[in-house]
Amino acid sequence: MKFRIVDGHKVNQTLIIDIFVCFRALCCKGPPPARPEYDLVCIGLTGSGKTSLLSKLCSESPENVVSTTGFSIKAVPFQNAILNVKELGGADNIRKYWSRYYQGSQGVIFVLDSASSEDDLETARNELHSALQHPQLCTLPFLILANHQDKPAARSVQEVKKYFELEPLARGKRWILQPCSLDDMEALKDSFSQLINLLEEKDHEAVRM
Repeated sequence: MKFRIVDGHKVNQTLIIDIFVCFRALCCKGPPPARPEYDLVCIGLTGSGKTSLLSKLCSESPENVVSTTGFSIKAVPFQNAILNVKELGGADNIRKYWSRYYQGSQGVIFVLDSASSEDDLETARNELHSALQHPQLCTLPFLILANHQDKPAARSVQEVKKYFELEPLARGKRWILQPCSLDDMEALKDSFSQLINLLEEKDHEAVRM
């Protein structure tokens, strides 16, 4: 055991070193690595629940939610990534301008009201088909959320998949179709985790190229 004399007192040198090491570990630890950020576009008809879902993910009060009339941007934090989501209003007079906001997107969130009328469901189907085939989106990962599953009239995921003809239309693309509602945040977060996995896969492919 090694000792040194400090102000006339014998001090354990090993103990001093141990304290110094602990101090450095606690106080000199560098910042954690930055989480990757991805820019996404979120589309869907008015009333599909886009704003409410994003607000809930940001821990905002649902009581203050107002439907988006133009567009809004939210930074949605997750443990392994930050999603910068550009939400576009879904009214008739806004949807024709959606494509102006697609540039720079790395992924797409499409929200549909699974309990909507047949007419609205048909409109949502046409808009999704258009997005899946758009030159700026067709190679991007898609998260398709069948929202309002808590309502009695909600269609199941299998019904939505068949009605929207996703298997033939989206074959070869990266897409996820998930049920969701504001009442089940764990399932919603899991859906976004799957989307983040697809975004990371696309990143790794870009690096290999």
